[in-house]
Amino acid sequence: MTPPPVPGLAEASREIAAGHLSPGDLLDATLARIQALDPALHAFIEITGDRARTAARKAEQEIHDGVARGPLHGIPYGLKDLYDAAGLRTTCHSRVLLQNMAMTDSDATTKLDGAGMMLMGKLSTHEFAIGAPNPDLPFPCACNPWNVEHFAGGSSSGSGAAVASGMLPLAMGTDTGGSIRLPAAYTGIVGLKPTYGRLSRFGVVPLAFSMDHAGPLTRTVEDCALAMQALAGYDPRDPGSADIPVPDYLAELKAGVKGLRIGYARAFNAEAGVDAEESAALDAAAEVLRGLGAEVEEVVLPSRARFNAAGWTVIQSESFAVHARDLRTRPHDYARTTRERILLGAFVTGQEYVQAQRLRRVIALEVDRLLQDYDALIVAPFTGAAPKLTAVEHTPLRRDQPLTVLQNVTGHPALCQPCGMSANGLPLSLQLMGRQFGEAGLMRIAYAYEQAAGWHEKRPPV
Repeated sequence: MTPPPVPGLAEASREIAAGHLSPGDLLDATLARIQALDPALHAFIEITGDRARTAARKAEQEIHDGVARGPLHGIPYGLKDLYDAAGLRTTCHSRVLLQNMAMTDSDATTKLDGAGMMLMGKLSTHEFAIGAPNPDLPFPCACNPWNVEHFAGGSSSGSGAAVASGMLPLAMGTDTGGSIRLPAAYTGIVGLKPTYGRLSRFGVVPLAFSMDHAGPLTRTVEDCALAMQALAGYDPRDPGSADIPVPDYLAELKAGVKGLRIGYARAFNAEAGVDAEESAALDAAAEVLRGLGAEVEEVVLPSRARFNAAGWTVIQSESFAVHARDLRTRPHDYARTTRERILLGAFVTGQEYVQAQRLRRVIALEVDRLLQDYDALIVAPFTGAAPKLTAVEHTPLRRDQPLTVLQNVTGHPALCQPCGMSANGLPLSLQLMGRQFGEAGLMRIAYAYEQAAGWHEKRPPV
């Protein structure tokens, strides 16, 4: 019999605080779930059972001695294999870094370990967060727990699969064009790309310096708020980090949406070719929010073509700057798809890069002006439910670009959460976009919808 899913952050925290669950017992349950499911899902690159066992013993002793580290004390988590954890490899799912041993912890590792959490291992990704699920990579690609023949999203695929399948209550991801939100959307969980600068990227291998974001993937919105409370804050080691006070993310989480104004970007979704199932699910989500007392009305965003022109010009140029030396000296250590996608940046001129950055600023100001009148915006994260792995594009320039790059272009926070199921049994997703550094308000709206709609209670089949 398959071991049951491990509890989410909030549930585990309450059980540990009440004395009904110990970190050691939770660790055993987590390892049992991983051992049962990961051979089929391939979410993990490395499982760090001994390290987690040491952390569990420490947490148990501290709890016994009355040392409280907060609500995450004694709970497991995982890291996308772009995050450093001292003494473990950071491979980025690539032969290029197959022997790359981390000497220090990332900021996220430091904060989560400091909160008393137990690191369970490193999680699958797409090579350097820009490749595709290729068979010529050193590790298998993660599969979608709702149907292993389908895509788990990119590039935080292992993080999404691990949380959705109940192997972990929290996994860290990165997001340069949607790589937290798309795995969350495809696997039916919560994924938050915070405002640019809200979470430190110190100790995270970069893809595109001005577009990269760190963020959590969790089971529920409350879990997301708990994770953000531990992770958010200024870090001078990250040049993009913002020195802005961190609010109490739980204070207004359950305040409801009555009186809030929410914009619905239906025209943007239609322009992007969002299919009938996802469109209907978003319409239904808008109606739920109206029923809870929010004012929901249609709004017009800048065209998708402008977001794509700015976003992908910057990503291509900056990713090539990161990888130029290794592409010259060891090109065949990259998988073909990764190599071809990054090499496109060699053809971006300085003029084009500067113009793309100028366009980013113009678009960001347009969205800022729109958000002066609305507390959040509804925007589709994808055109439809997860495709089959065999249908995922491997071309250098994808014909079907993700819809999620717009928030990387502008830096605004965005959250994905489940909002329905497709006819073939795969999750559909609601994406909410908020004001700069407005994660608390975004999670307030997301929590109200989650509790009213109940889609977070659905679990993938074993």
